[in-house]
Amino acid sequence: MKEKRKKTNAIFIGSVKIGDGAPVTVQSMTSTDTRDVASTAAQINRMQEAGCEIVRVAVVDMKAADAVSEIQQRINIPLIADIHFDYRLALRVLERGADAIRINPGNIDREHLLAVIRTARDRDIPIRIGINSGSLEKDILARHGGPTSSALVESALRNAAFFEEQDFHLIKLSLKSSHVPTMIDAYRQISKRTEHPLHLGVTEAGGLLHSAIKSSIGLGVLLHEGIGDTIRVSVTGDPVQEIPVAYGILRALDIRKVGPDIISCPTCGRCEIDLPALAAKVEDRLDGMKNYMKIALMGCVVNGPGEAAEADIGIAGGRHSGVLFKKGKVIRKIQENEFVDVLMDEIHAMVMQSEKKED
Repeated sequence: MKEKRKKTNAIFIGSVKIGDGAPVTVQSMTSTDTRDVASTAAQINRMQEAGCEIVRVAVVDMKAADAVSEIQQRINIPLIADIHFDYRLALRVLERGADAIRINPGNIDREHLLAVIRTARDRDIPIRIGINSGSLEKDILARHGGPTSSALVESALRNAAFFEEQDFHLIKLSLKSSHVPTMIDAYRQISKRTEHPLHLGVTEAGGLLHSAIKSSIGLGVLLHEGIGDTIRVSVTGDPVQEIPVAYGILRALDIRKVGPDIISCPTCGRCEIDLPALAAKVEDRLDGMKNYMKIALMGCVVNGPGEAAEADIGIAGGRHSGVLFKKGKVIRKIQENEFVDVLMDEIHAMVMQSEKKED
């Protein structure tokens, strides 16, 4: 049984509430050169269209830092500036109005970190303290014999305490590892020892398939246990690919119902339609849909409607034809060449009807 969400402190990144029972937020990061304002803003807008709710951009130099405010004028979701090594970049983006910053305290010395904390405190801008297995403090690595889950937790608690000593509390923590069991154990430990909101992610997760597998396990286990306030599925390549996987994980756990939940049978010897092609066409036509709906694509007319009785709508195919059904009840017979168009028409009609009820 899914456990109740762990209580965490509330912070706001732009207008988006994080923690304190707010919905788990889907986040991503651009792959463009932040200094290229037009291409970065364009990618962010594609990400938002796919469902991204908070975006992070890499700030590699002062030109990238200065680009932050211009990018913000072209987008409609909160922007987090990602800073490494040079504290002056953090100060600049704070002045330029970034909605939040992400820093790794392990690569900024304490004196300079103090300047960043004080500026963020004065401006009420949240900071994500990003702890990564690849950049832990040397003394912690030596004490634990490597980037273990306990090492990640010690680093996170040490750095959070330093921020709190400066009367700064708008903190979000992440403890990322490319090793899924380490990541899971680290978040389990930290969730028992702090009430700061947690950002979940498996770092360096690989291409779409490998990332989907690792993220579904790592994020899924923790979310099922009530741990996590924001999530990112890290994919090597176009970040737009990350968003459907993230929402798929949330849908599978009944945490957030956003977008279509397409269920389809794996096919067997009874299947007499091209079900893989049908599923691909339906997924393509529903790309970007935000309304939740359970849609079934079944290869057997005899058992299909019954096996997918919980689906809002679906098609069960036979030889060159099939049936359209809703909630397990057959509505009418249709020809195979009509499957996609009929299904789309019915889905759109159901969406419109649902939106009218909400109005």
